[in-house]
Amino acid sequence: MSWLTAEQALNLLGTKQQTLYANVSRGRIRAKADPADTRRSLYSGDDVNRLAARQAGRRKNETVAAEAIQWGDPLLPSAISTVSAGRLFYRGRDAVVLSEHANLEEVAALLWDTRRPFQPIAAADGGNATIEAALMALGRRATRDLPSLGRSMLALQTESHRVLGTVAGVLAAGRSDLPIHRRLAERWNRPEAASIIRRALVLFADHELNASTFAVRVTASAGSSLSAAMLSGLATLTGPLHGGAWQAISLLVGNAESVGAHEALRHHLAQGRSLPAFGHRLYPEGDPRAAALLDHFDLPPIFAELQEAAEGMIGERGNVDFALSALAVAFDLPRDAPMIIFALGRTVGWLAHAMEQAVSGRLIRPRARYIGPTLEA
Repeated sequence: MSWLTAEQALNLLGTKQQTLYANVSRGRIRAKADPADTRRSLYSGDDVNRLAARQAGRRKNETVAAEAIQWGDPLLPSAISTVSAGRLFYRGRDAVVLSEHANLEEVAALLWDTRRPFQPIAAADGGNATIEAALMALGRRATRDLPSLGRSMLALQTESHRVLGTVAGVLAAGRSDLPIHRRLAERWNRPEAASIIRRALVLFADHELNASTFAVRVTASAGSSLSAAMLSGLATLTGPLHGGAWQAISLLVGNAESVGAHEALRHHLAQGRSLPAFGHRLYPEGDPRAAALLDHFDLPPIFAELQEAAEGMIGERGNVDFALSALAVAFDLPRDAPMIIFALGRTVGWLAHAMEQAVSGRLIRPRARYIGPTLEA
């Protein structure tokens, strides 16, 4: 991402400083402190150019639509979560503040907007606690469960509880009288990690319309069952640019342990690749979810070295993916623990979005902008 000075931004926008500041406060333009002079701010070149083009009236409708799918304006109205002024909110409540005391079940009740007491999640005996097993369990439900269309919110909330139980029964098998974070800690034989796992589950519960959540909403908009929508979300999450980012971090850590943090990062950047898990477009001042996790455990030395080297080279700190990977190493959790925590936490948010989309009764059906061969007469 390119960053502009105030003067450069104002030249492109053709507005006064007050208008620039107003656009920042409204979330239209991202800003961060200038590393060379913290008294000044830098402004996102992408945001400034997009706003300047809009003001000049040069963008056609199809261009607006195409850009909206790629980090542009929100595509869908939602009351579930938002990122504003560098903070993440769940139905108006700060997610970082919630992570200080809430567990995933309590956040599910909030995101699902249910007024009923949240019942314990069904127990399971265990077995193969993998993402593959969770995909298979959801697949078995997907064609048997009722379509979501035309059902009341109460009925959908009841089914969401069962679908969450299916996923948790695979990934966090254990006693039904224990919250999910305790079940994970016991399954991994790391009782001392229960509190930090709880925080992570809460912080990963939702994050606006990311790729997996959009996939969930598209599936739900067609009237598919909630379990089918969860299958779409979980399948999307496995991609290396989304939930699979932990594998890229693991590889980077391995290289750093072999040749040192600075050399590993230099080699990675020299190949023209961006660093995985550093910086986030929605948080130019730093990912608050990462800080909320990193404040509660000692960063493993190799992660500390990578953090320092990356900040010096690209001016960005580790995001929540970095923090989750560091957490897994610090507490000696299984190698795929980051993906399991991510998937379990996000299932709660996916279900909230699936229900919201289902009750709206609207089909998500974008148009394509054709760029193929000339059409025959």
